[in-house]
Amino acid sequence: METGERKIRLGMVGGGVDAFIGAVHRIAARMDGDYELVAGALSSDAIRAAESGRLVGLSPDRTYSDFADMARAEAARDDGVEAVTIVTPNHLHYAVSKAFLEQGIHVICDKPLTATMADAIALRDVARASGAKSLLTHNYTGYPMAREARRLVAGGALGNIRLVQMEYAQDWMAYADPTNKQAAWRLDPAQSGAGGAIGDIGTHAYNLGLFISGLTGEALSADLQCFGGHSTLDDNAHMMMRFQGGARGTLWCSQIALGNENRLNIRVFGDKGGLEFDQENPNQLWFTQKGQPRQLLTRGGQTFQGDVRIPSGHPEGFIEAFATLYHDFAGVIRGDDTKADLLPGIDAGMAGMEFITAAVQSNAKGGVWVDL
Repeated sequence: METGERKIRLGMVGGGVDAFIGAVHRIAARMDGDYELVAGALSSDAIRAAESGRLVGLSPDRTYSDFADMARAEAARDDGVEAVTIVTPNHLHYAVSKAFLEQGIHVICDKPLTATMADAIALRDVARASGAKSLLTHNYTGYPMAREARRLVAGGALGNIRLVQMEYAQDWMAYADPTNKQAAWRLDPAQSGAGGAIGDIGTHAYNLGLFISGLTGEALSADLQCFGGHSTLDDNAHMMMRFQGGARGTLWCSQIALGNENRLNIRVFGDKGGLEFDQENPNQLWFTQKGQPRQLLTRGGQTFQGDVRIPSGHPEGFIEAFATLYHDFAGVIRGDDTKADLLPGIDAGMAGMEFITAAVQSNAKGGVWVDL
């Protein structure tokens, strides 16, 4: 997918030594030659920030331990960053995004948008005023077969959508040491926000369900549990969903479901057909037309219309999906909006925060229906 265009100067906040997701973002940003990482505040600890910067090849004078200092300093440079990637715990998303957006710097941020609904609303206003672009890395929307599923639904292959079933099951929290860095902030409401599993993975299931089905959430009824006992935050959730237009659905997310590694599964059913996408088999899509045998679609063949970066038969997955979002966002930054409607931005982030907030409110009131 390399374009030959001048590389976009990229910064990063968070994602230092031993941070899994920071490395994923750096690889994804490099994959198509669209970006060059030139600055970073990879840790708030000055020593760790300096060491992390050295390890990823940053110049010492562009390695920061304070994101606000970085935003100001980079904005003042003729060769300052044009976009920044934010891979911090949730509670920092608002402040970091705001600091860079106010400088007119484009923002690429991990989900959820912020830790609270109030911050999400404030950040939306900042983004609109700044004129800078925003990307929320709901990376599963970058899978070729997830986009193919969306195309089939939008083209009417399923008819009128009736049902959307969303599942995201993991088991790592059943084994996690609560003092482990990756687990610790997710178990802390001050850093994670009001949602545990619903914020960490439930938002992915909800986002992908909306992305594929083209529907808009209307209301939900939630039952949240904390089986692990490490925190007050949920590690398992069951929800009933209502969508605008009359479709119905369910959402189950869990991080203590033993035997499930990363099982993100979306099923959509209409009056003419149905489909199923399973993230653990991302190069396949099950598709059924009414009265016809169930078909297994792949991203190979001469008629496939999706975004494919490697030859058919070669697995394409998690990091490539991140890279697809980075590549498409580079096009938007450069003024090409061809793929803009496929990219999750502030609106998708707001929908995710509304989902978390409504789920927590519903559960607190015994599972009553709460509008989205």
